[in-house]
Amino acid sequence: MPLTGEDILAHAGRPQRRNEKMKQYSRWDAKAYARAYMRGIWAAALVPFADDFTIDEQAFRGNLRHWIDDLSIDGIFVGGKQSEFFSMSLAERKRIVEITLDEIGESAGVIASCSDQNMDTVIELARHAQSVGAPYIVVHAPILHFLTARDETLYRYYKTICEQVDIGIAMWSHEDSGYLMSPELCARIAELPNIVAIKYSVPRPMYVQLTRMVGNKIQISTASEAEWFDNIVELGWRLYLCSSPPYLYQTKSDRRMRDYTDLAFKGEIARAKAIRDSLEPVREAFRRTRPAEKPPAHSKYWQELLGQTGGRVRPPMLELTDAEKEAIGRAFAACGLRARAPHKASAAG
Repeated sequence: MPLTGEDILAHAGRPQRRNEKMKQYSRWDAKAYARAYMRGIWAAALVPFADDFTIDEQAFRGNLRHWIDDLSIDGIFVGGKQSEFFSMSLAERKRIVEITLDEIGESAGVIASCSDQNMDTVIELARHAQSVGAPYIVVHAPILHFLTARDETLYRYYKTICEQVDIGIAMWSHEDSGYLMSPELCARIAELPNIVAIKYSVPRPMYVQLTRMVGNKIQISTASEAEWFDNIVELGWRLYLCSSPPYLYQTKSDRRMRDYTDLAFKGEIARAKAIRDSLEPVREAFRRTRPAEKPPAHSKYWQELLGQTGGRVRPPMLELTDAEKEAIGRAFAACGLRARAPHKASAAG
């Protein structure tokens, strides 16, 4: 029987297992469900590829376990640009969602990226995500060739997807689309019943404006960890959605992003700010050593230095040179992150 808004409010804040929490809710209760459960620190998953370029499933499961069990990350965004979805087959895109739900879906949130230029592919991925128990999906604003005005097209785009599934949908606007969705358009789309969030990768004044326009109707976030503390304090945000810093800037014994987030949520602003500021050498080391054409390979090598499995990137992405690895290693060693993370065994292993 579908969860009602009253059911969701009655259980909000309780830790629940996925098989209880994911009783199908209706699209009309999607906003209430997201307000109750979609909060905290979420991370965008890198996916390790083996030397033959297949998905290294065991390593991916181990990374997921470490992120949730050791780093206390609240949710995983899977199948997006960090996952190199553009290099995956449709079957592989479905499979990584299934792996994520199987490995950590009972203890953490999961949002499945269904972004694609082909509407049929978006809808197929969305229906698949719902059928295997994902509580949310995210869909990137598409590239729209030739258009010089696009608001009505984008409204109908998201409305069409909303009508195909009941689960919550997050918008995602980023300059990769060739344009940015305006706050006014996002506020209009936010009225659709199962639009529950937006990953709004835009200049800060735009997401501040949207936050003020929609209140708590949907969750608003951006990928910048450097802005996360200010957005908790100044805008009242409770969701980081999301990028890779939750597992690239932390280890089992050095969870400063988790620490400053929890302190800020509790209103201990001065303590939270001091911890946030202490991470600046880590941020700087990561930014300074990232080759312009190799962000995926750079992040995966940083994972290896942390004791996680980074694995290969898939063509056309470029691998690091030995000299680049050496420079990254020196910066990593000097940045102040404490202790290598032990690699976790998969619950399925």
